[in-house]
Amino acid sequence: MTIALTSDQQDLAEAVAGFTARHAPVAVTRTAFEGLAAGEPQPSWRALVGQGFHAIHLPESAGGDGAGVVELAVVLEEAAFGLFPGPLLPTVLTSQLIAEQGPHRLLPGLVSGATAATALTPAGLRAVRSVDGWRVSGETAPVLGAASARILVLCAESDEGTIWFVLDDDVEIVGADPVDLTRDVARVKLDDLRVPDDQLLDVDTDRVRDLAATLFAAEAAGVARWCQRSGLEYAKVREQFGRTIGSFQAIKHKCARLFARSELIAAAAWDAAVAHSQDREQFALAASAAAVLAIPGAVDLGLETVTLFGGIGYTWEHDVHLYWRRAMSLRSLLGPRGAWQRRIAELSRTTERHHDLRLDDEPEGLRSWVAETLTEAAVLEPDKQRRFLAERGLAAAHYPRPYGIQAGPVAQVVITQEFERAGMAQPSMTIGEWAIPTILAHGTDEQRETFVGPTLRGDIVWCQLFSEPGAGSDLASLRTVAMEADGGWLLNGQKVWTSSAHEADWAICLARTDPAAPKHKGISYFLVDMRSPGIDVRPLREANGGYMFNEVFMTDVFVPDSRLVGNPGDGWRLARTTLGNERVNIATGMGRRQELPASYLSDPAPAEALAECGAITADTLAFAAMSQRLLLRQLAGLQPGAEASVLKVISAWNTVNLRRAILDWHGPDAAMLDGPGGEAAQGYLSVPPTLIGGGTLEIQLNVIGEHVLGLPR
Repeated sequence: MTIALTSDQQDLAEAVAGFTARHAPVAVTRTAFEGLAAGEPQPSWRALVGQGFHAIHLPESAGGDGAGVVELAVVLEEAAFGLFPGPLLPTVLTSQLIAEQGPHRLLPGLVSGATAATALTPAGLRAVRSVDGWRVSGETAPVLGAASARILVLCAESDEGTIWFVLDDDVEIVGADPVDLTRDVARVKLDDLRVPDDQLLDVDTDRVRDLAATLFAAEAAGVARWCQRSGLEYAKVREQFGRTIGSFQAIKHKCARLFARSELIAAAAWDAAVAHSQDREQFALAASAAAVLAIPGAVDLGLETVTLFGGIGYTWEHDVHLYWRRAMSLRSLLGPRGAWQRRIAELSRTTERHHDLRLDDEPEGLRSWVAETLTEAAVLEPDKQRRFLAERGLAAAHYPRPYGIQAGPVAQVVITQEFERAGMAQPSMTIGEWAIPTILAHGTDEQRETFVGPTLRGDIVWCQLFSEPGAGSDLASLRTVAMEADGGWLLNGQKVWTSSAHEADWAICLARTDPAAPKHKGISYFLVDMRSPGIDVRPLREANGGYMFNEVFMTDVFVPDSRLVGNPGDGWRLARTTLGNERVNIATGMGRRQELPASYLSDPAPAEALAECGAITADTLAFAAMSQRLLLRQLAGLQPGAEASVLKVISAWNTVNLRRAILDWHGPDAAMLDGPGGEAAQGYLSVPPTLIGGGTLEIQLNVIGEHVLGLPR
């Protein structure tokens, strides 16, 4: 996944990638390290200016393209993927700042190719008011691109607070040996420099840093993607013990984790760029999340990729350390991660991230009809309300008529928005949401008539009889058998981990009808009445003391032929429909409002708790951004990208981190279930189902490694 989402953005990304490969291949960049560190102009910069990529975000009145920060982020990500050298990042940061704050007289020069740089901290500079403006002295902290810059935006501390000012005259530059070998970093030294009032900028310091975090994160996304892809390509060809290393599960899981993290980094960077056009609080929240997650994440991913390559990855000749260096430089220049973590934690106490979802092709009249229908439903008792909504096709609006209204992605969003506006929860069939699509797709007319409507109305509760003591996700090892009998089948076997079996009316059940058939063949798909003779449901008490799961024993349970879905032996093919709908349902649920940890903090909260809260919040917001991107792809009629494959893995990570943190924050109180920390203890004790249900985390990593990344089994 890249930041580019729309077709126009993808075309832009492709153009930048092609340009970088032609004009700044890494082998050529390596020959210019010394000149780049000194801030010397390179042919690649002049070529970039000729293409106008550096001015894509600047207003058309100044000669730019008038695009937004998202498009600028696309350019930066692709340029970083190609390790484009020189002053692109500091120049576009400065030009965007000047476009927002002035002085606009500098914009034509920036469009023409003037280089620029911006300091992100006033540390080292002191300003004193004078009769003709300000006098500034001192030496700045390291500034990215300062040695090559013709225009500088600096800030200094004064008795009146931080002042920001712009310089386009020669000043003393103190060169440095940069960590990132592909561009310069330097200090700026000022000795009682006069800064007249017309060079001052009316700038919000937090806004500058948020803008920097957003653009730095875009570069971090490109670095992370290069590292992840390069490591994956290596794992596919490097052989050990006669096999490619990508076939070893440890390497496969590592590649899958790196992929999931790179996807999360891209989502965080995209979200910050999108939020730039929203209000101040939204931008601050999303930019802080990008600062916490994307930039440090790229550093960690770089190190992981070096170790994935092994010894060769740690050599000077290999390119991976150049990308790792760039990520390290970005992280250092942006400032301590802990400060950003504490900031996002405080922001999340008062601000909830939301996206401005615009629906251009909304079905005519749908919104008003849904709103009127929900108004009628709101006054009804819960059971009558459920029936009312089902009869009008709103219990599962995406189902075909007469069960739903065949709502496409846009219509589903409209309906969801109206449910939220009405303060009502959309009806849920739980396991029925996995069973009914299979019945609709493969069942008989009689089965559809018998089960679909009553399930939608809430008259039928379902459970799923798939997992067995010796066959969890591995349904090929299924041992429950179904033997033909007069008018039907007799089922014998044991199922386990069956949610809601003690209260279910019906079950979808897989049983082996041909014991001689290999693996997934010979399995059939049955609809089982849970009140049938021979069914014994035994609740399983969980570690948290509750009873959600059950064992189910079946002894000569009769299932009539009319309750076999499809033909004998079709079970695995049909189960894939059910399991697919399970995962789609899970992914859809992940797009809903996420639980943020700030509400669990005491007030005032310890600094270490604030920092941990900020880290978890950043993960959660990036996760929500990934879900939002998946929705936008669906709305645009595009095939889902890899987002859907990594949502469950990331959700599991987030859940564990959040529950563990909440447990810590309650301290000794969490040692008592009946005390104020009891809920925290129960929450952590309830984590395992998240890691197991729908396929364990390790199974999901295998799925990503083999089916998304193409690694061998």
